[in-house]
Amino acid sequence: MRIVFAGTPDPAVPSLQRLIDSPEHDVVAVLTRPDAVSGRGRKVTRSPIGALADQHGIPVLTPRRPSEDEFVAALRALEPDCCPVVAYGALLPSPVLAIPRLGWINLHFSLLPAWRGAAPVQAAIAAGDEFTGASTFLLEAGLDTGPVYGVVTERIKDDDTAGALLGRLADTGAQLLETTLDGVAAGALTAVPQSGDGVSFAPKVSVDAARIRWEQPALAVDRHIRAVTPAPGAWTTIAGARVKVGPVTIATESLGVGLIELRKDGVHVGTGSTAVRLDRIQPPGKKMMSAADWARGARLEPGTVAE
Repeated sequence: MRIVFAGTPDPAVPSLQRLIDSPEHDVVAVLTRPDAVSGRGRKVTRSPIGALADQHGIPVLTPRRPSEDEFVAALRALEPDCCPVVAYGALLPSPVLAIPRLGWINLHFSLLPAWRGAAPVQAAIAAGDEFTGASTFLLEAGLDTGPVYGVVTERIKDDDTAGALLGRLADTGAQLLETTLDGVAAGALTAVPQSGDGVSFAPKVSVDAARIRWEQPALAVDRHIRAVTPAPGAWTTIAGARVKVGPVTIATESLGVGLIELRKDGVHVGTGSTAVRLDRIQPPGKKMMSAADWARGARLEPGTVAE
């Protein structure tokens, strides 16, 4: 089957690699977001999917908008049978959706119809879900509303960060996507409409939304921090400086909300219930470090509060 693969970030890489290696499919081109400036050196960088395509000599399409006439013409000329999508990062207009004869098949990292949207893994962790998974579905104009071909499930561990969970789902999801494409090519799979019950939404997590709300219970603080690790990263302000905070351990004692205490076993911060113990912290302009080392160097005044 002739394939044009659409994707951009690292979690899409296992899927593209699996399809490149598949004897059943021919990846004739890749669609990805344009090269972007990133890092402290502000270098122009290829997306992970674009870089993988370059390694295999696969043509890369990088329109600023997928509605551009030049891109639409190029995609039509490729005559794809199907276009698999994994976290491409832009909405596809109806004329583009109509080009492949078997449609666009999206790999989404949730058990649809739960957590439609840009940040399903983060939302599942923050909500305290016990299970999540990945779904393949036929892309349509609505937000992740298309009929579903298949799913895989994954238990969420108590210490999972969004990065760790997404890494596992990227691998199991890649296998699901390949299996789905095999079934669609053989005419052996039929997509099933999503249920109207259990619909929930997971919008992209902004930097502002990643701020820690210490007045919440410790369990919610723990889930929030893990949900936004590694990106955009949980943060708070301490003594007027904004710092990033890594995953925490829930303690047994109570402290005033946001109150910071340096104890023998580490740095404790009060929440709306019991305190939490910080493990790693990143001061402005520095790398992540031990919270205890940071606290000793910071020489915090007694009564300092994280806000």
